[in-house]
Amino acid sequence: MRTVKTAAIRDAVAAMLSKCTIDAEPFITDSFEKALETERNPVARGFLEQLQENYRLAGQKRLPICQDTGCDAVFVELGQSVCLEGDYIEDMINEGIRRATKEAYLRASMVKDPIKRGNTGDNTPAMVHYEIVPGDTVRISVLPKGAGCENMSRIAMLRPADGIEGIKKVVLNAVVEGGGNHCPPLCIGVGIGGSFEKVASLAKAALLLPFNERSGIPHIAELEDELITMINESDVGPQGLGGDTTAIGLRVLSCPTHIASLPVAVNISCHALRRATMVL
Repeated sequence: MRTVKTAAIRDAVAAMLSKCTIDAEPFITDSFEKALETERNPVARGFLEQLQENYRLAGQKRLPICQDTGCDAVFVELGQSVCLEGDYIEDMINEGIRRATKEAYLRASMVKDPIKRGNTGDNTPAMVHYEIVPGDTVRISVLPKGAGCENMSRIAMLRPADGIEGIKKVVLNAVVEGGGNHCPPLCIGVGIGGSFEKVASLAKAALLLPFNERSGIPHIAELEDELITMINESDVGPQGLGGDTTAIGLRVLSCPTHIASLPVAVNISCHALRRATMVL
């Protein structure tokens, strides 16, 4: 049995959020460079160049790369051989968010009640997902997502007869119908299988995977390639203005499902993909 202090979890959440909301990860900036080599639409090229400048200035001035600093999804993989010591883990996660909101000048974007709409003032609470795993470590991932792209996400309970073509249709329609509202170029997480609630969590978790890799399951890897090719042939383009660069990354997670079900979920991130992971 290994002891992990919940105060360390608080500190990790604060540090990760403060950094990932300001500093674009190399995958994003590298993707813009590669897109500029192949993008044929002059308007799209101009927008990609503006994004590069925005990211450069955010890092230089230590300001968020987007004004919508998001609703914070936090994924906790808790080793079953870990003993947590200190205040309640979720309280400490939210305390880390409060600290980052103050220190990194993040916009307060959370309301206490979905009907009354009163702002909490500190960007809490987080949407926390727990998973008990083998081992004696705690793996924490943060994924702050703005409303523009989150609102364009969707879930579909398909019939098994809809098959692979039905899956492709759901994903492509989500991107095309979103137009510029989800702020392309996009990073896209797709979940397939499970149940109504499980497939949505799979799609969001897929956004934490490396986008420069492919699934180790051959037919899923093939689907990932087919989907991103279809999406980039849609001519949605950066900010919905047309072009070859609608998505820069797409990953798929799948799991077993009922014999009569084919759940599909699409979780969309704008170009400002903000994520970080730390192991304690």
